[in-house]
Amino acid sequence: MASKRKVSNPLALAVMALLYERPMHAYEMVALMRERGKHESVRLRYSSLYSVVGALEREGLIVPRETVREGRRPERTVFEITGAGREEFLTWLRELLREPVKEYTQFAAGLSFLAALPPEEAIALLKERVRRLERENEEMRSRLDAAMEQWNLPRLFVVESEHELILREAELGWVRGIVEEIEAGKLGGLSEWRSLLSERGSENDA
Repeated sequence: MASKRKVSNPLALAVMALLYERPMHAYEMVALMRERGKHESVRLRYSSLYSVVGALEREGLIVPRETVREGRRPERTVFEITGAGREEFLTWLRELLREPVKEYTQFAAGLSFLAALPPEEAIALLKERVRRLERENEEMRSRLDAAMEQWNLPRLFVVESEHELILREAELGWVRGIVEEIEAGKLGGLSEWRSLLSERGSENDA
């Protein structure tokens, strides 16, 4: 069972992972995350990063090590992970890899109320989703291939992007199938769906 995290923002996990490698300042963290494509799986903004760094420091998971200046750039604080931070990071990482959790996606929420729309409108909307997924998946695949080639990244360091792409490709195939079933009149409950909408229409006309 997952334990309660002191700082639960996924960006905190990324910060601790980087400092687990070696001490560094916030600018270097951002540069490395972008170089490795981690901003694709962890929402990355400077304002959020500094808030997370502050929270981790308050919890004693990271501490300032030194202040450095490079050329005419402002001074930057180099942070390092503490013993408690290493333990927190590794425990959190193991839980994420080991324990499946229910993720409440916006698409699932929309699907749960699909019957509120006429089947024809649902088909049109899902077909638009198919077109967008096709385009976005192609772009994601291109970015993934380009990153691996440009930075000579081993597959180990892009498995989270590969996982996301596989999930999106699976969703694409599933949505295509649902559209085909609705169009062919083979989706279970379709007659009840139409009857329900007809009853609603009658009530609205009354």
